[in-house]
Amino acid sequence: MAKVYLGLGTNLGNKEQNLHFAVQKIEEQVGKISSLSAFYVTAPWGFDSTNSFLNAAVCVETLSLPMVVLRETQQIEREMGRTHKSANGTYGDRIIDIDLLLYDNLILNTEELILPHPLMAQRLFVMEPLAEIASDVMHPVWHKSMKSLFQLLQSGEKAIVL
Repeated sequence: MAKVYLGLGTNLGNKEQNLHFAVQKIEEQVGKISSLSAFYVTAPWGFDSTNSFLNAAVCVETLSLPMVVLRETQQIEREMGRTHKSANGTYGDRIIDIDLLLYDNLILNTEELILPHPLMAQRLFVMEPLAEIASDVMHPVWHKSMKSLFQLLQSGEKAIVL
């Protein structure tokens, strides 16, 4: 079984219901949920909107390979009404966003999927819920714990030099 960490976000409709529904679908289609963070209200990142986000992180135990997990989570997004993914740094309001953050200690770089997620350590809305449920999990590239990366980001320090 692989341990997969997903970041969830929504800023349209009934946000709490959206996250609960996404978690339910993840359990049905991806694997057993072993932990779920609290829900965090956050400001939009990378674009302007009057709609705040509700974010969470979830750990899923799965037998599915990374590309299968990606396809399954994208299918859940479509089922929930998401019509397009953010691309080329262009972000917008969305009913649900499911990001694959970590897949065990796997390092992967393909056109479709980069693991670990390349922007996770720059985003408080990802790192706060992730540090809550995976504080001692080590980043496979930077060899720092999720708690340590969150604390660096929270303090305003550059967590990672890219």
